[in-house]
Amino acid sequence: MATDADDGFMPDSCASDANAADALPQLAAEDYTCSRCALAYAEIPVEHAAEIIRAIPAAVRDAVFAVPEHARHQRPNPRIWSVTEYVCHLRDVYATYTIRLHRTRTEDRPALEPMLNDLRARRFRYNERDIVAVLDELAANTVGCCEEIASAGPQDWDRVATRLPGEQRSARWLVRQAMHEGVHHLADIRTVGTAADPNVAKP
Repeated sequence: MATDADDGFMPDSCASDANAADALPQLAAEDYTCSRCALAYAEIPVEHAAEIIRAIPAAVRDAVFAVPEHARHQRPNPRIWSVTEYVCHLRDVYATYTIRLHRTRTEDRPALEPMLNDLRARRFRYNERDIVAVLDELAANTVGCCEEIASAGPQDWDRVATRLPGEQRSARWLVRQAMHEGVHHLADIRTVGTAADPNVAKP
């Protein structure tokens, strides 16, 4: 699963096929702080967030190739994704957040579709994917995301989008959240890789 409730990080996920609004966790706050990642949204300029996003694909590729091929599809337990599933998730995160940012910049308070992460992982069979191809797709999607960020002007960052009723987030938050998804799940990939094969060196 992509939810990390223990440390308070709440990616855009749903753990059931019901797709009911009350099954969705709330989005992280505008000023969210993640103690695990040592990130405080309020302290991160958009430009710095974009720099971190640009670096994510290379770091993920290094983390994946540190894991033996046979271990990349292994789940530590049934409720924790494999390395391959996490990489597929990140690929989809950067496609999704590119579109979300574009809509927030160009539409009046758009209502954003939830990602439904666990549903995606099942229906699109993340764990059966060719991880090398997915890494290439991740790299392409982060380039597109950063191009969309660069297209935004100072007047765009306070524009807002909604998801659940009463749940409003700014364009600035979208960039910070996209950055955090990469940082947080890079750590997950390293942790899961070590769990799948204890011979994997810890970073």
